[in-house]
Amino acid sequence: MAEQGVPTSQGSGPPLEGTVALVAGATRGAGRGIAVELGAAGATVYVTGRSTRSRRSEYDRPENIEDTADLVTEAGGTGIPVRVDHLEREEVRALVERIDRDRGHLDVLVNDVWGGENLFAWGKPLWEQSLDDGLRLLRLGVETHLVTSHAALPLLVRKPGGLVVEVTDGTHEFNEAHYRGECSMFYDLAKVSVARLGRAQAEELRPFGGTALTVTPGWLRSEMMLDAFGVTEDTWRDAVPEVPHFCISESPRFVGRGVAAVAADPGRERWSTQSVSSGHLAQVYGFTDVDGSRPDAWRYITDVERPGHPADATGYR
Repeated sequence: MAEQGVPTSQGSGPPLEGTVALVAGATRGAGRGIAVELGAAGATVYVTGRSTRSRRSEYDRPENIEDTADLVTEAGGTGIPVRVDHLEREEVRALVERIDRDRGHLDVLVNDVWGGENLFAWGKPLWEQSLDDGLRLLRLGVETHLVTSHAALPLLVRKPGGLVVEVTDGTHEFNEAHYRGECSMFYDLAKVSVARLGRAQAEELRPFGGTALTVTPGWLRSEMMLDAFGVTEDTWRDAVPEVPHFCISESPRFVGRGVAAVAADPGRERWSTQSVSSGHLAQVYGFTDVDGSRPDAWRYITDVERPGHPADATGYR
């Protein structure tokens, strides 16, 4: 295995050299981390989202798809930014047609479109939520994935071995056992639905030699999360005294390394239908986070945080 856990290629080049990937929702967070790590393994990565250097989304944040593409290229791959609203079917169709014209094939599809952070009221019951916001959350968090897969899978199944990764929040087992009412019913429904999409696509891709699974990061140190706590990736531990369980957090590159490891694994079909965490993939493939640790957030959440034990990541990273 390579140093960061991505299986080595049979030749002398990077393990994903010649691989064409589409990361839908790669502006920031997990999508950006996945795109960069696919690039670090040698892939050509089409990175999509609604935020560009000249046109911000409603989040009005500085991250944009051009910067993500540059990071992909700097990591060793080829980053190609394409502005796409994944609710707009014609835009998604045009994206897939472009990939077909440019490359002639698609090997990896990562569905990470989200955009629902500001569309629910934390901890309030359904009848106190905005119905319009909640339904838009479902469109952004679930419909976008369906629209993208509907357009992209015909290209992906042209040759055997294609991979689909659905990115959600929480493993299937965790979400089945715990209602995410601390967020909202809409949030809970979106994240459970995405996990089901991973399993469903696995069944539909099986006859074509394809693989699909669902992957979840742990407590993600996304750009938005770091800003909310007033820290940076270099100083994130400064937030732990005020938010003790943040000790188990992980960078977006961690889940990216997990997805890259699966993509480079010639035996990746063993993951098909499964719902796995970045921490679990790290145990299997042996990669670490950018700080050299190996956080296992969902095991920690189940063993420590949910039962109300004092924060202590010993044995979990």
